[in-house]
Amino acid sequence: MVRPDGRLTHELDPQDRGPQDACGVFGVYAPGEEVAKLTYFGLYALQHRGQESAGIAVSSGRQIMVFKDMGLVSQVFDEATLNSLQGHLAIGHTRYATTGASVWHNAQPTFRSSRDGGIALGHNGNLTNTDELEAWLAERANGADVPHKERMDSTNDTSLVTALMASFSDLDTEAAALEVLPRLVGAFCLAFMDNDTLFAARDAQGVRPLSIGRLDRGWVVASETAALDIVGASYVRDVEPGELVIIGAHGVRSVRFATPQPKACLFEYAYLSRPDTLLNGRRVHNVRVKIGKLLALEHPAEADLVIPTPESGTPAAIGYAAQSGIPYGQGLVRNAYVGRTFIQPSQTIRQLGIRLKLNPLRDVVAGRRLVVVDDSIVRGNTQRQVVAMLRQAGAREVHVRISAPPVEWPCFYGIDFATRSELLAPGMSVDEMRAAIGADSLGFLSLPGLIQTTHKPSDELCRACFDGEYPIRLPAPQQRELQPMLEEEDDDD
Repeated sequence: MVRPDGRLTHELDPQDRGPQDACGVFGVYAPGEEVAKLTYFGLYALQHRGQESAGIAVSSGRQIMVFKDMGLVSQVFDEATLNSLQGHLAIGHTRYATTGASVWHNAQPTFRSSRDGGIALGHNGNLTNTDELEAWLAERANGADVPHKERMDSTNDTSLVTALMASFSDLDTEAAALEVLPRLVGAFCLAFMDNDTLFAARDAQGVRPLSIGRLDRGWVVASETAALDIVGASYVRDVEPGELVIIGAHGVRSVRFATPQPKACLFEYAYLSRPDTLLNGRRVHNVRVKIGKLLALEHPAEADLVIPTPESGTPAAIGYAAQSGIPYGQGLVRNAYVGRTFIQPSQTIRQLGIRLKLNPLRDVVAGRRLVVVDDSIVRGNTQRQVVAMLRQAGAREVHVRISAPPVEWPCFYGIDFATRSELLAPGMSVDEMRAAIGADSLGFLSLPGLIQTTHKPSDELCRACFDGEYPIRLPAPQQRELQPMLEEEDDDD
């Protein structure tokens, strides 16, 4: 059951959002449970990973039903819809477009008919060899025009992977997946299913997180452990890099399809993951508090109050205040209900800018020297408006502290800054960035400091957005575009 009405969503303030991850994926195998509702609540916990579209696929053992639409999880699904999705097995997806247009056809899960009845698939990450994969699909289908037809006007890599798996009509889903997975290059966490079995897979580098949880009567996979908590599943372990997990009536099995070469995304620790998530064995909240303490040591300030930019800056601000001895307070109030909406804002509303999301507590900030702790500076729009807003509210000084290094390089592995020209930091000194956002001082956590907080070796982390060292092969156009800049950086060293 699919509703292809093509509704689009509009973000109230698209120029002032933070970096967005590609997606959140969730899967559950639990005979006797209301798997559609479990998936709904799992996606609700993963809403921060994607706000453009949401979808759920459910299998009854005889057929797979898919329901997806544009919008937030709570906008796409209601009680009647969830009650109509009956089965023992489900996957779900929340999407933010990093490749492919933000249109209904690119909403996930994707679906293709297969030998085992059908394959529904959800994907978090970004593949970097789609041209090669399209050529492979064309070769298998014996016609260069087939990939476009098979992808049903979609423009994302997820449909391509689903079509490739379904093209092995002589193989079962597990065998087809083991043909396709080793050919995928890039960052990917997949939750997919046929009529009877739930599958989860993670790229050899493990760039994006994916975890396994246990229910009383089943199993769950999710992009973050917070989603396991929401549905009452106990965390068991992470899906390992290069591993395919198979969950069905037989229980849980796994197959290794690639040699692990761990490169966990460092930006997940600083920004993307929920603070209540376990990431590679570390609670993200605790990591961010430690980040704040190191930030206070590296960039002290004379101030009266430490305030966060809610919500992602809060743990680091707590750490900064604890280490520095400066009182912690709430100087900005966030409107938690401002997100995506079907209503296009008027020009008057647009001019309000960041006030749609944040508003200062004038009685708290007026006359005070503030340390404002934020998680990152990507384009600089949000920080510029926050600083101006706090000054208008009467702040004497505004000292900005960032709990990550400057973001200087684009991400091709599932975060939405894909060109260097979108970023504030390249070619600018810290003082020039300070002037650009209007702060009295600006300090970034060092890259060694951020790495230290993860308790992981530097060579097991993807740091590309901070240092330009890309651990996974990039498409040829991006390699050509970045090569002169990388050589220039080497010359500066």
